[in-house]
Formats: sequence, C-alpha cells, structure tokens
Amino acid sequence: MFSSVQRKCIRAMNEQEVVQWLEQALANPRLRLQAKAQPLQESPKAYALVIMINRPAGLALNYEELTAWFQKAIPTRYPQVKRLALYSRPMGQQAADWKTQVRLDPEPATDKVDPGRVSSAEHFTATRPSREPVSGTESPESLDLSRYCFVSDRQLLTADLPQPPGLLRQAVLGFHGLTSGQKQEVLPLLPTLFRNPSAVSTVMLSVEAALWLEPLKSLNPHELRLLSVWLSRYCFNPSRTVAELDPATSGLKIGQTKRSYRAPQVGVSLILASFAGNLTAASGVTLSLLFGMVFVLFLTVLGSLEGGFSLGSFIFAILLTLAFNALIFFLSPWLMDWIQHSLYGTEWVSLAEIGRRSPESAEVIERVCRQYKLKQPKLGLIRDQNPTAFTYGSLPDTARIVVSEGLFTYLEDEEVATVYAHELGHVIHWDFAVMTLASTLVQILYLLYVYMRDARDNGKRGSLRSLALVAYFFYVAGSYLLLYLSRVREYFADHFAAETTGNPNGLSRALVKIAYGIVQEGERERDEETRQRSARLLEGTRALGIYDAKAAVMAGTAYRVASDPGQVGRVFLWDLFNPWAWWMELNSTHPLTGKRVRALSTYAEQLDLPVEFDMTSVVAQGKQLNRQQLYGNFLLDVLLLNAEWLGAIAGALLGIPALQVGFYEMFAGLTLMGVGLGLLLKMTVMYPSLENPPALTVLKAMSNPYASPLRGLPMQLEGRVIGRGDPGYRFGSDLKFQDETGMIFLRYASRFGPLGNFLFGARQAGGVIGQEGSAVGWFRRGVAPYLDLARFQTRHGQLITSYHPFWQAMWAVLLLVVALLVMLF
Repeated sequence: MFSSVQRKCIRAMNEQEVVQWLEQALANPRLRLQAKAQPLQESPKAYALVIMINRPAGLALNYEELTAWFQKAIPTRYPQVKRLALYSRPMGQQAADWKTQVRLDPEPATDKVDPGRVSSAEHFTATRPSREPVSGTESPESLDLSRYCFVSDRQLLTADLPQPPGLLRQAVLGFHGLTSGQKQEVLPLLPTLFRNPSAVSTVMLSVEAALWLEPLKSLNPHELRLLSVWLSRYCFNPSRTVAELDPATSGLKIGQTKRSYRAPQVGVSLILASFAGNLTAASGVTLSLLFGMVFVLFLTVLGSLEGGFSLGSFIFAILLTLAFNALIFFLSPWLMDWIQHSLYGTEWVSLAEIGRRSPESAEVIERVCRQYKLKQPKLGLIRDQNPTAFTYGSLPDTARIVVSEGLFTYLEDEEVATVYAHELGHVIHWDFAVMTLASTLVQILYLLYVYMRDARDNGKRGSLRSLALVAYFFYVAGSYLLLYLSRVREYFADHFAAETTGNPNGLSRALVKIAYGIVQEGERERDEETRQRSARLLEGTRALGIYDAKAAVMAGTAYRVASDPGQVGRVFLWDLFNPWAWWMELNSTHPLTGKRVRALSTYAEQLDLPVEFDMTSVVAQGKQLNRQQLYGNFLLDVLLLNAEWLGAIAGALLGIPALQVGFYEMFAGLTLMGVGLGLLLKMTVMYPSLENPPALTVLKAMSNPYASPLRGLPMQLEGRVIGRGDPGYRFGSDLKFQDETGMIFLRYASRFGPLGNFLFGARQAGGVIGQEGSAVGWFRRGVAPYLDLARFQTRHGQLITSYHPFWQAMWAVLLLVVALLVMLF
C-alpha cells in the first residue's frame, strides 16, 4: 500500500512540474531536461516517463550513476511512474546518442528522498566517453517469421533488388541481431511504422528493441517503403537476405552496384556504335541542307519580286538576326552566368573543391585539358539534390560545366567522373558553335516564311504565298534536323567519355542513377520554394543537361527496384523495339536512355569488359517479341491519333461536289461530321472498358514493350499519392502516385473542363496527397509513362472520379448535332 504522501502524488502527471523538480534536485545548470508522460495501457493510473537530458557538446556523463540516481529519485516523488526511459543528446541536435530504460519498483528502497539532499549531478560527469548500456536480453524463443509480410506484391520477396542505402541495410541487419523476444516486440508495430511513423511509441519496448526502432521513425516515406520490402524479404528468407546485405560478404559501398567493371587503361580508341551516326557527317549534312534551303528559297524569292516583297527590309532582318545571334553567341557565357546565378544560385568552385567531392573527376578534368590544350572550364555547383550536369559557352576556352550536389549524392566517384568526361566531350567537339549556327539558319527559314506570308498584294502574291508554305515546310524540317543533330552530339559525348575514362559501364550506371535520383527527389516532402526551384532547374536545363528529366520516371523506377542489371535492361525493350519510341524520339533533344545504354554496352564489349546492363540479351528478347503486335497496327494507330483531322479532310472531300453547286451548308456539315466521327472512333480506342481491370504494378506496366500513347491499357494500382504532378504549381490537378515498385503520374480530368481541373487542384488535390488507396485508369506510354485516371478511392472510402472520355464524347456528339442542323436547315 502507498503512504498518504504517495497517494496524493497519484494524479495526472504535470510534465512541467516534473522538469522543474528534477532540475532543482540535480542542481546542475549545465543540463536541461524535457519530460513526456504517457499512461500505461495495463493501468490507467500508472505512467511511463520519458526524460530527455540535453547536455553541452563535449560534456561526458557517467550514465550508470545517473541512471541509478533517476531510478532512486523518481519513485519517491512520483510513485505512479512504473517505467522510465532516459535519453541524452548534445544541445542543438535532434537525435539522441544514448538511451536506456528501467522498470521502477512499486515501493522504493527508501521511502523518502529529500530533493535538497539528493547528490548533485556534478559527480555524474565522467572523463571517459559514454557508452550505451546493454540491458539483459531475453532468452531466444521460437518465432515463425514467415507469416509476416508488409508488401502486397509478393514477387518482391524473391526478385533481384538493388542494395538499399546504408542506413536501411544496417536496420535490416540490426533486426537480424535482435533476439526472438525483441523481434516479437517490434513486429506488431511495423505496419504502423510504415503508415505513420509518428504514431509509434517505443516507451513500452525493451532497450534493445527501442534503440533499433526509434531511429526508423525519422525515415522519409520512400525509405520506409524500401524498409518494408527488405524486412519482408528477411522474414521470408533470413539467411539469403543477410547474405545479400552483409557488408562483409558484399564488399559494397553505400549505393554501389554489384558490378563495377572498367578497363585498366584509358584512352583506348573505340568504334562508335553503328546506330549513333557520325558527328562530322551529321553536322555537315545538317548545315549543308539548312544552307541549301535558305539559298534556294532566297533565289526563288528574288525571281518572284515585283514590288510585293520588301527585299530591303528582309535583308535588314537577316542582317539583324545574324548580328543578334553573333552577339548572343559571344556574350552567352556571361549572360548564362547571370541567369544561372539568378535562377539556380549557381556557385563557382575550384577544381580542388570538385576533387574533394570526386577525386577521379578532378583527375579527368586535368588530364583532358592537358591532352587537348584546353583552358580549364569554369566549374559551377548548384545546391540542389536533383542530380544533373550541363555545359554551356561559345568557344571551348569559354566553357562552363555546372553540376548539382545531387550528382555527388547519388553517384559514385567513378560515375561522376564519366559525367564530367561527357560534358568535356561537348566542349572538345565544339557543340556550342555548331548548334548556334544551325539554330540561326532555322531562324532565317522562319523569317522567310513570315515575310512571304505577309507580303503586300501584287500580281505575284499567289506565288509568294506558295513559297511561304514551302518555307514553313523547310522550317519544320530544319527544326527536326536540329533535334537530330542534338541527339547525335549526345552519342558522341558518351563515346568520348567511354574512351577518356575507359569506363563505359560507369556512364551507363550514371545515366540510370541520375534518373533514379530525379525520381527520388521528386518524392521528397519539401517546402514550396524548394520544390519550385527544383522544378525550374530540371525544366530549364532539359536541352542542356546530360539527361532529359521528362524521361527519368521509367529508368529511375527500374533502377530502384531491380539490382540485377539484366532486369533493369529489360525495361529498355520499349526504347529499342517499340515503333512509338522512334516516333517520340523525333521530338527529343536526347536519345532514349535504352539506346544510349546499348551504345555504351558495345564499348564495354570492345574493351573486353563484362557489361553492366546486358543489352545483348535484351536485344535477343526483343527479337522474340510479336512483330505483328508491335508494327502491324502502328500506321493505323498513327492515323487514329489524328482521327479528327483526317475525318475533317474526308468530310471536306465528300463535300466538294456540294461545294461546286453552291451547297455550302452541306460542305460545312460533312466536314464537321467527319471531325465528330473521328473523335468518337479515337475515343473507343483510347478508352476501352474498365470492367474488371487487372491489378498490376507500376514496374509491370513500364516493362510492357507493346504499350503506346494511343491505346489505353486498363489497369488498377495499389499505392499512395505522394505529390502533385507539377511540384512548382499549387493549382495543378495531376498527381504523383507510387506503389512498391515505382512512381507514375495520374492525369486528372474534370467533367467541367479546365476550370474544374483548376478547382480540383486548388481545393482537393492537396488533401489527397499522402493518402493510400486504389487508382484505376488507362495506362499510356510516351517519353514518360502515365495513367489517365478514372477513379481513385482512398483507404478511408473517399472517392475521386475523373472523366477523361467525357469531353471527347461531348465534343463529338455536339459536332454531329451541329453538322446535322447545318445540313438540314
């Protein structure tokens, strides 16, 4: 029984009072305490007390005596405290570096302790470093781990996965080191940890279990998902998982892949991949064609002049364009410096600073500059964790190479060096000058089109307008030639990096890990300003950068969930064999990742190295694909993609006889009817029935080599909304969705059109972020994969419905009705 004094103390714990009393009793002004009281489930009148001891940095404490003091003092004042957890950390830090936990006896050995006579904490100060106490361990018990699984996709239990980050690897190995009893303590808490870490309390756990679980509460959502996968794998097969993760057997650094093959020497001449083209020929042909287009058009215009075309103003415009481009060309390094600093906060650093972060990169820069008698480029660093690198300038001696901090975070030293070598390849090949000249010629073609289109009325106006159409055609063709030249220069920069470093495998890994880093950073919870700055960086450097951020989702997702390089390579089947890949690449400044990796694999084979990504087997698999399914309907699909325009043309052709006899209404009605029928036909192909959609994963969808941007594939995903599709736009209606295998964009469409999308983004999208649930829609594959959302239902029953086919059907019906009315009345 408690004494009368103790019975008075059995009341609700006042945490502020506890702190004041303890600090008075300790009488040590150097220590600051924090207290947290939590009722025990087994007794509403009993409490667990958590005390945080904040100490000056460098002050060592004798924790054994300090623990004994608390164990003796607490029950005399607060007998309702049955469990006590003590933490200690240096002031100004968040993480505790020591913890212990003790159970308090119902009756203390000494009934009364006078706070004034409690020994001062000064004698707890120790000169030796503090050590974490080890409490008694529980005897091992038989424990069936196989019944525990924290992921819905059980294929992840046996699939080849990449090494997780070092902290997660240590967490799984630490779990392996717990006793059976300690594992039984934490296993029921893990589902809550993966959903809501802040809801997990470690007060009731043993010291070892609490010390293992407490640091995991600070992991971000992606790290928690990875941990759920690896702990599930451990429970499924402990011995195999430990063998995969034990550093003593793997010998890997954090983030390093299992294979790191490179040539023993550098500078070996390599034969360019056959499909990469020829930089000299590509540059020469592109510039010659552009010069030829300009020359032919100019001569044709001169032969057609009769006062309707202002030759003087046109020549002045050409000279002004040349002068402006020349001025921009020579001033561009300094203009870009200002833009870089204003938008991205670029800082200029020394070679020594780069060498501190990546010693091999500094060596590569010095060696290339010495070998090619090149002035060392100005080196920039952007304080952003999205991995990227790009080069700009006018002439080789004015080049700037800028990278982000994320490059050093996600890539190994040798991989960063290959990225720098790639950027140096652009400098050595004079890519700035060639691209600037080609861009100038394309601009002149556009000027020709504009001047001839707007020429004054005269006898030759018809011929000039016809020439304007030719000029516009040349302008479009010139733009595609410019994109082609840009893609070729990327292949040659990759080739230069492979020769310079002797490490094509390193660049292959770098490309895929850059994509992984972009995906990873896009999932992090950051403040609005940081998200907007990162979005500006990725969008503003798409054409300049080593990697197109829009294409990162596929390769980044593949790398995250597949440690077997062959498995990652299989995701590139779409890049290599799907005809839509070629179609999409036409509009891109960068080659598709699969093609770049395949080229780098050929260089590894020439160096007699095992390849990082076995693209030979991927090509072999590609040859086994159903050719009819890949190519049989491609031309038809291209037509269907433009069905409304083709319908308009077909309707107009049918209406020509009516037009000739003056029935203009019939001609207009047939044209509108063609558009409406085209939209209906296109809609049926794009949005097939969603009845019983198959349950798939993001990775399975991305690995489908037959996917297209036209034919929607019905599917259902289980996962979590992690953010907006456009991180810098708070009113955006598109969302980012993630399951255990990867991330994908969900495209929302309101039945009220753009206004409805805006209102959804402003009012509802923010509330959906962080919600787990089921997404149903139509999967499409372009440069980036996405899901046209039909419905998303949260675990709590909230339903969000999207109406992608709605407006297409509405427009089709409206056009058909209008067409009938026009023809009838």
